Amino acid sequence: MAWFGSSLPKSYKDVTDQVDIKGLDLLNSDNNHGNARTLFDSSKPTALKILDGENLPPEEEGLKDWVESDTDEQLMLFVPFQSTLKIHTLHVTSLPPKKTAKEDIPMRPKTIQIYTNRAHILGFEEAEDIPATQAIELNEADWDGGTGTAKIELRFVKFQNVSSMVLFVIDGNGDGEKVRIDRLKIIGETGEKRELGKLEKIGDEPGE
Repeated sequence: MAWFGSSLPKSYKDVTDQVDIKGLDLLNSDNNHGNARTLFDSSKPTALKILDGENLPPEEEGLKDWVESDTDEQLMLFVPFQSTLKIHTLHVTSLPPKKTAKEDIPMRPKTIQIYTNRAHILGFEEAEDIPATQAIELNEADWDGGTGTAKIELRFVKFQNVSSMVLFVIDGNGDGEKVRIDRLKIIGETGEKRELGKLEKIGDEPGE
């Protein structure tokens, strides 16, 4: 059974299974941790299992099932879908450990820009020159104290026929040097199936 870090909005469902896993792309991630596929794993994060006092099976002991940025706090994630989606909400789970005096811990994401219907991942400098479909700023109060999940409600009218999505994590909430994300879930409605490999580039989203 799939794990959820937050409740689902009425009349919408989890459509994370529509992510085209083979087409995922992720820039500036630390190879010592998980990859893009890790973010869409339906299981409960091991960090949360530990916090909840659960006994981990041997194969999960020492498992780093999260993504952490590498050279700085920015991440760029390309997410293609197997069908066109109407996206209502994103669930972002981030479970950094408690800070100690001796180590610099990763931060939760603070500023995220979302771009829809791109043909491929964006470069960091490229993204700065393209108007985002929506920009989000998360504060500490947005994160659920029990599950480490922020529920982001999108401007639904702008996410009606989404065949791909780029998430650009610009910075983190704190003074650390890296950002951590454990899970991502996509909530909305499914539309028509698309032919994989034939995602056509749609022009830049108009500014607001």
